Amino acid sequence: MIMQPHRNLPTFDRFTWIALLALAALLFGWLYYTPPGLLGKADAVGYAVCHRIEARSFLFGERQLPLCARCSGMYLGALTAIIIQFFHGRRSGFPPLKFLIVLGIFVIFFGIDGVNSYLHLFPNMPGIYEPNNFLRLLTGTGMGVGMGAILVPLLHQTYWSHCDPSPIIHEWRVFLPILAASLVVSGLLLTGNALLLYPLAILSAATVLLILGLIYSMVWMMLFKKDNTFRAWKEIFGYLAAGFALAIFQIFAIDIVRFYFTNSWNGFNFL
Repeated sequence: MIMQPHRNLPTFDRFTWIALLALAALLFGWLYYTPPGLLGKADAVGYAVCHRIEARSFLFGERQLPLCARCSGMYLGALTAIIIQFFHGRRSGFPPLKFLIVLGIFVIFFGIDGVNSYLHLFPNMPGIYEPNNFLRLLTGTGMGVGMGAILVPLLHQTYWSHCDPSPIIHEWRVFLPILAASLVVSGLLLTGNALLLYPLAILSAATVLLILGLIYSMVWMMLFKKDNTFRAWKEIFGYLAAGFALAIFQIFAIDIVRFYFTNSWNGFNFL
C-alpha cells in the first residue's frame, strides 16, 4: 500500500527552503552572539537601531529599556497602528490628504524635538527648549502612528492580487482611536511599573524586527517580480522568511560593527 502525503502538510518550493535555512542560520548566530536572556536579546535589537543613551531612556529599577524614550514610543505606536489596521481588511489606499497633513505635522514635531535633543548633547550649544523623555515619547509615538499608517496600505498594495483600493484611515472615527490607542500603549511606559515595562520593552524591540521583516519581504517580492500575485498569507510564507532573514542579517551586522568599535553592549552614555 502506497502512503499518500497528508493534504494539510505545507509544500515549500526551493526559494522557501533556502529562505528558511538562511533565517535559521542567521537567527542561531545572532542568538549565540548576543547577550543572554530575553531582555538581553531585546537590548541587542535596540543596540542596532538606537543610541540607547541611559539618560534619554526609561528605566525599571536600575535597568535601561532596550530602546530610548523616542524609539520606544515610535515602535510601540507603529505596532499599535499596524495591529488595529489589520482588523480593517485588505484596504490598500493611503490616507486622504487631511490625514497625511496631520501625519506630516507629527513628523515635523518628531524632527524638531530630535534636533533639539541632539543640540543639548553639546554643553555650549543653545537649544530651543529643555528636552525631556515625555516629549521624546510623545513625538516618537506620533511618528510611529505615521509609519504604521503608510506601511499597512503599502503591504496590501504589494502582497495581494486583489484588495480593496479604499483607505483604512478615511474618517476621524477611524484615525482618532488608532492615535488614542497608540498614546495609551506608549504612555504605559510612564507608569514605571515593571509588570508593564517588561512586556512593552520586548514588544518595542520585536517591532523593529517586524517592520524590517515586512519591508524586506516586499523587496524580495519586487526583485522576483512576484508583487501583486498572492491571494493568501500561506502563499507568501517564503518571502516573509526571506524578509525576516534579511532583517536579522542587518541587525546582526550592525551589532557586530558597533561592538567591534565600542567593545560594549551599553549605549552611548557619554552624558
